[in-house]
Amino acid sequence: MNLLVISAILAAMVGMRFLKPSMLAWIAIWWLGMFAILEFGFAVPIPASVIKIYMGIITLSLIAYVLTDPERVEQVWNPIVAFTVEKRFQPLLVVVGLLIPCVVAWSIYADMTKSKQAPSFARTVHPAPPDQITVHDTDYPLGFADNPYRTLEASAPEEFAARVQAGRDVYYSNCLWCHGDVMAGEGMFAHALNPIPTSFEDPGTIAMLREAFLFWRIAKGAPGMPDEGGPWESAMPAWENFLSEEEMWNVILFLYDFTDYKPRAVELH
Repeated sequence: MNLLVISAILAAMVGMRFLKPSMLAWIAIWWLGMFAILEFGFAVPIPASVIKIYMGIITLSLIAYVLTDPERVEQVWNPIVAFTVEKRFQPLLVVVGLLIPCVVAWSIYADMTKSKQAPSFARTVHPAPPDQITVHDTDYPLGFADNPYRTLEASAPEEFAARVQAGRDVYYSNCLWCHGDVMAGEGMFAHALNPIPTSFEDPGTIAMLREAFLFWRIAKGAPGMPDEGGPWESAMPAWENFLSEEEMWNVILFLYDFTDYKPRAVELH
């Protein structure tokens, strides 16, 4: 969470309270404040589809809050009626009445004049990784890279178990919401995303991949997907912006430990 942004928004909302706005204005402030928190208050971007779900819930909650008290209903309804019938608001009402169809017309025009895109094509589910990636100033030759902590499974079981536990903490703090608590791609955000998150329980996913491949996909996320992997609208962030290399390797250990799969071995030539 971006505590600085959230604190600033909450402070502004509390400050507005001292100005004693009308009920209608206060409802609008709450709606805008919650939208600002969802849009700007989290280090990991929330998908637009998920924001729409939450804003729908917030809108219904505010409507329910107003409707539970006749006095609040009047405080919200009376300014709306006044705006539509009182002569002093007529110039502004005319402006609003003209602005709405203009905005709709502009939206239609913008959609009609969008540059033509090439036809979509079949997406390669597991595209070939690049020869090398750079993560936090460290170069990884993906053809030969391997999880630097995998050998601990045999040489230092206790340390390996500690790293698996650390990976578990990373997963349930960051990955759970999309990939789900049992890694089946059924997290709370999953069905609002397109494509839906990968199910690690599927034997056609991580069981067929090397750990370096997973490191690449986790570190670079959707922005790092090559053209052959498109069309690509995944909400997967580039986790190198939020996690250390050690945390990413640890969570990979946990993925294999939880699913009881073994990673594909590095192929030596």
